[in-house]
Amino acid sequence: WETGKVILERFEGEDPLDRPAVLVNRHGPFTWGPSVAKAVEVAVAAECCAHMALMSMQLVPDLTEIESELLNKHFKRKHGPGAYYGQ
Repeated sequence: WETGKVILERFEGEDPLDRPAVLVNRHGPFTWGPSVAKAVEVAVAAECCAHMALMSMQLVPDLTEIESELLNKHFKRKHGPGAYYGQ
């Protein structure tokens, strides 16, 4: 119950379908989608991202977080009313 509340709080004011996964501190990943198959696909993608992050941090231990402007640019090019990539 408490884990569900934490997940709901995280996505307050956002569309959870825009980011269909979340890592919960001291727990693990949660994924969702319109079907079980899609939720599993998201889980596999999240695992791949975690693996790439680990490898990146091993190569560059002081690696910094991506700038929010660049992150938003790449997100918005695939999502939302102005999307132009991946159609």
